Amino acid sequence: MAGIAPQPGIMDIALYVSGESAIAGRADVLKLSSNENPYGCSDKARAAYLAAAADLHRYPNTDHGALRRAIGEIHGLDPDRIVCGVGSDEVLQFIAQAYAGTGDEIITTEHGFSMYPILAHAVGATPVTVGERERCIDVDAILAAVTDKTRIVFLANPANPTGTMVSEADLDRLAAGLKGRALLVHDGAYAEFVDGFDGGAGLVEAHDNVIMTRTFSKIHGLGGLRIGWGYARREVIDVLNRLRQPFNLSQGQMAAAEAAIRDVEFTTRCREENARWRSWLTDALRQMGVGCDESHANFVLARFADAEEAGAADAALKADGIIVRRVTGYGLPEGLRITVGDEAACRRIIAVLAAFKGVR
Repeated sequence: MAGIAPQPGIMDIALYVSGESAIAGRADVLKLSSNENPYGCSDKARAAYLAAAADLHRYPNTDHGALRRAIGEIHGLDPDRIVCGVGSDEVLQFIAQAYAGTGDEIITTEHGFSMYPILAHAVGATPVTVGERERCIDVDAILAAVTDKTRIVFLANPANPTGTMVSEADLDRLAAGLKGRALLVHDGAYAEFVDGFDGGAGLVEAHDNVIMTRTFSKIHGLGGLRIGWGYARREVIDVLNRLRQPFNLSQGQMAAAEAAIRDVEFTTRCREENARWRSWLTDALRQMGVGCDESHANFVLARFADAEEAGAADAALKADGIIVRRVTGYGLPEGLRITVGDEAACRRIIAVLAAFKGVR
């Protein structure tokens, strides 16, 4: 429209590209490109969602009270310091809107989640990409990149698409180094796959400049409903709630999420099965000469000799009806990110790749 221009940064956004979900001419596709839970969601969550359909004519509550109390109960957190969003992406968006703008800088890492620079551009800020050390986040490099313009550091832990983790000691050192200078956003979308990990809650308690985010899309298997949450100091949550639209979550979303997080037995089983088959898949890839870092998430990053071999491996998998994720856009042209499926899926992946590599 003549004379009407979008805000600074909007046209610099490279649109997010999701994983493929179909192969032309095939109905029996095994989709391992989006890190979805191969076991679906909790039966209790599904029943709660269906029951909520009886009240579709009612507006949902605006404070997400029951869901926040359930999250607090299960994770030992103060419900008044929890904010809920349409996926953790919306919570991350609230943070960028609230704490950064034109002329500011937002730090992301070399192989970090591609939504982070999108969020920076959306508020007119400049994304600053910091190098990693062998696909692991480098805390010293982040601290060296901080300037008087830095407002936010986005950090996924475990990281996507690498699956690597930052130690708690390094996280504490990073938060301390940013104090009074910038916010540290600890994105724990895959935290539940790490046994005994609090997802950054302790970091929030120890530092007033830390925000942690979580999602129901991964281990809880509710990716199709889009529900996430964040936890921080009360004054920060108060700021984010001023940006949140009052009816951002439907009654069905909240009911399913509450039932999902209370079904600890289902979550525990999914974590254990994922760990079992992630280890098996990692070992099998390494045995055939494919590089594979120790993953702490529900996927592994298979690293081939070069981009050409990765492309050929991807084609071999597609020929067998298997979709994985090329991660060239993440600066890893030699990599294929493979969601850890159930036993049958993992064995099928390895059988195809073993044939491709010519090994037994």
